[in-house]
Amino acid sequence: MPERLTTVRIYTDGACSGNPGPGGYGALLVHDKRRKEISGGFRRTTNSRMEIMAAIAAIKTLKRPCRATLYSDSKYLVDSMRLGWARRWRANGWRRNKRDLAQNPDLWAELLDLCDQHEVEFVWVKGHADHPENQRCDDLAVGASQRTDLPPDEGYEDRNQP
Repeated sequence: MPERLTTVRIYTDGACSGNPGPGGYGALLVHDKRRKEISGGFRRTTNSRMEIMAAIAAIKTLKRPCRATLYSDSKYLVDSMRLGWARRWRANGWRRNKRDLAQNPDLWAELLDLCDQHEVEFVWVKGHADHPENQRCDDLAVGASQRTDLPPDEGYEDRNQP
């Protein structure tokens, strides 16, 4: 009989002070009555990268294959995963179409690989709409973006020197 997957709810958010600028991400993982918060940030990045990074960081914390529902207020993140855009971009050599390159291929590749190890459903929630878990993730992300010891976002800074 196949092993039953652990069910986890994941809430994520990203923040950036300026775009680009210092950025942070926050995530809250909930399983039964256990809650785990994570956050981090980078000294120069974009809001979109932090939205994706929040999902990556959260899924990376899962210790074994899980069934996860990931809630985000980022339509970019949710639509890219739910509608298969990110998989299509990867299949097309990280191109959105014949002319345009997909943005953030380093993060999309990592997120797709992580999602291949789990069953992840992406769900959009309206941001700043009194959703307590989304608000907590926003607080974590903003707090992380304000740290003074932020490392470089090498995937961003290497390609986008000022």
